Amino acid sequence: MAAGALRPTAIAIHALGGQGGGVLVDWIVEMAEEAGWIAQATSVAGVAQRTGATVYYIELLPPQARRGDGALPVLAQMPVPGEVDILIAAELMEAGRALQRGLVTPERTTVIASSHRAYSVQEKSVPGNGISDSGAVIEAVRAQAKRLIHDDMQALAVRQGSVISASLFGALAGSGALPFGQDAFEATVRRSQVGVEASLRALRAGAEIAREPVRAEPTGSEAMQTAPRALPERAASAAVQPLLERIRERFPQPAWAMLGEGLQRVIEYQDLAYGREYLERMAALLTADVAAGGAGRGYALTVEGARWVAVAMSYDDIIRVADLKTRGERFERVRREVGAGAGEVVGTEEYFHPRLEEFCAALPRRLGAWILGAPRLSKWLARRLDHGWRVHSDTVSGHVQLRLVAGLRRWRRGSLRHARELEHIEAWLQAVHAALARDYALALEVVACRRVVKGYSDTHQRGSSRFDRLMRAAGMLGARPAAAQALASLREAALRDASGGALDERWQALGLPTLH
Repeated sequence: MAAGALRPTAIAIHALGGQGGGVLVDWIVEMAEEAGWIAQATSVAGVAQRTGATVYYIELLPPQARRGDGALPVLAQMPVPGEVDILIAAELMEAGRALQRGLVTPERTTVIASSHRAYSVQEKSVPGNGISDSGAVIEAVRAQAKRLIHDDMQALAVRQGSVISASLFGALAGSGALPFGQDAFEATVRRSQVGVEASLRALRAGAEIAREPVRAEPTGSEAMQTAPRALPERAASAAVQPLLERIRERFPQPAWAMLGEGLQRVIEYQDLAYGREYLERMAALLTADVAAGGAGRGYALTVEGARWVAVAMSYDDIIRVADLKTRGERFERVRREVGAGAGEVVGTEEYFHPRLEEFCAALPRRLGAWILGAPRLSKWLARRLDHGWRVHSDTVSGHVQLRLVAGLRRWRRGSLRHARELEHIEAWLQAVHAALARDYALALEVVACRRVVKGYSDTHQRGSSRFDRLMRAAGMLGARPAAAQALASLREAALRDASGGALDERWQALGLPTLH
């Protein structure tokens, strides 16, 4: 067969930084060349997508493409829409991006994609749930691909003690998209002489996945939702047991599960006394719920309130952040995410950028308020405190620093921040009661508005500002027939973007007066 009659096999690989895309390319090229094929590989590094997405491109020609005079054919250096035979995506959204670029075609392209997610900056910066619908991407790729093979190749590799490049290489072997047997794939890994046994285990597991029918996966919000655990019969601590009994005795059964979750959250955040305070607030809300006919609505206000009152009471502050960053399970999670072996040392550098307000908020109420009320002193302190701090939590000194901050929890109740948060919670619950007197559905939406408040420092300030704006809107909308739907639309707009533009547009669309 003449060289001009042969069409190269085109392989596009989309991988993020640190996923071993280059290793995967090297394996494919080496395997092909070992079999006498002509192989060429190129890559274009991307920027600003998580740790940087790189597009690798390989073209392969069989041995008969070699000319007698030793000249090599000219191969392309970048994938062309409609001309890709195999697409390998080391993260699900990279498969979606390849689809958008036209690299997936029904009559030609076999797609091998890992279904795990590494969230982009755009997804993480949305105040609400900005995570893209994984199920929609999978269905779109399936509709356009000749064949789709997808599974969580990252988790599969980690279970075998290896990295995702090995499981993807195995999926390629099992797909049959290349004319090489699995023995050739395994021989290539053996020649690498690095992590051979773990890589072979991941390769074989990936090959098995490619040969099996793909499981259906939940889509959209279905994949994100988890039901609260049932209220346990016995508490892990004897001191908590009376509070569980109080839930069973004083609250309707539909609210038990969510109240149990909320109680666990606030006790873990502060202490048993804080748990009792949580149940007292919920008892007052239940009384109002019953008086408004909540029994006929499944006590929806109490159930929803149980969630958001607990969230509001366990607000994020520098004490909470320091506590979370020094927990054992957090270090274990970091080790899993980086694929660290049992004998490997992982260094962790924490970055903090608290403002002067965060420092003062952790102080006793009067002292913190006095400093913030003294312009010259505040300005002097801000110049020395308002900058980034880097702490190595994997070192003894860094860990001790964070644990000392976390230990301030015992004095949190006397802090300026706690006083302000309690005032904010009480004002919010008063707004719930005021709405309940007019419209049960509106009261539910007022409760749900607490969702826009999250994080700490600047993030918390922006969320609180939008929350206060929603509370003002609730009062303005109270007399309208569809007040609940209008408030819900404002809440969703507030969660849509970090700039607040969507909220401004919806505010104007509802004809609400401009606030100065």
